[in-house]
Amino acid sequence: MNEISKLVETGYNKIAQDYYNYRNINKFNGELEKFASLLPKKAHILDAGCGAGIPTANFLIKKGIKVTGIDISDTMLSLAKENVPEANFIKMDLNEINFNQNTFDGIISVYTLFHISKKSHISIFRKFYEILKPKGILLINTGISESEGTSNFFNVPMFWSNYNPKNTLELVIKAGFSILSEGILERGGEYQYWIYAIKN
Repeated sequence: MNEISKLVETGYNKIAQDYYNYRNINKFNGELEKFASLLPKKAHILDAGCGAGIPTANFLIKKGIKVTGIDISDTMLSLAKENVPEANFIKMDLNEINFNQNTFDGIISVYTLFHISKKSHISIFRKFYEILKPKGILLINTGISESEGTSNFFNVPMFWSNYNPKNTLELVIKAGFSILSEGILERGGEYQYWIYAIKN
């Protein structure tokens, strides 16, 4: 695990409960609904950066979708297992994703990629492509301005890294995906760049 991953892991281990309590857990239900509608029946999806399991894993489980969630934080994973016992949660760094090819019908990674060095984003998108089944659906979001650095977040140091939307879009296409839709959305008073894509 690299130094950035360790900083993010340590930070979320400390703030997991406060962060979970603070979040508006319904702010992107529309995006989750759209994601679910694009999946086949009895789909199996990967929630990459699952956090406490709410809203994403919980929302999708209730739709009859099988969910495997991965996260770097032990504390977040403990909360996820309590909140969504029907899902399967595994400790895993997105930089070191380890699943077989063509495993998942969908991958969702929201409010996560901006905690990983932007230079690693292309390799993560390529891994997402590899472990998705043909016609598998990808949903991601990232920040809207190019930046990289550390700031105070819930009174702990936290790492942030983003390309601008144009560059993120180019990387997703470079990884092999076809774009279904993309754009900047305001949710809960915050702006993120969202992409829905499909594995060719």
